[in-house]
Amino acid sequence: MDETDPAARQRLDRAFQALSDSVRRAIVARLSTGPATVNELAEPFAITTQAVSRHIHVLEEAGLVTRSRDAQRRPVHLCAGALEELTSWIDRYRLIAEQRFRTLDTVLGDLAAAGTSTHQNANQE
Repeated sequence: MDETDPAARQRLDRAFQALSDSVRRAIVARLSTGPATVNELAEPFAITTQAVSRHIHVLEEAGLVTRSRDAQRRPVHLCAGALEELTSWIDRYRLIAEQRFRTLDTVLGDLAAAGTSTHQNANQE
């Protein structure tokens, strides 16, 4: 994702805002196992199907899900590409943080080794 692209930043913002709600995260988790109808998605929640439809609409607006027609059914599908974009964004910063920790580990290891050799030299004198 090109963070200098305003449209890309807006997609990222919408996706994270959509995922800030626990019901929407649960819907995404359920859809990761395959498409489902609004009624199927509403089953585990103590909310109306209309409320679930509104959650799905937010996920659609964020580009995280789509709906299709299958005769009388309108299954909701997860958009794996949108999740991949989020994962790539997160991974970029995770890798930077991991590199910093590896550098810190090296520095601490060098300090510990220097402290051990200094301690050993003091004991030998």
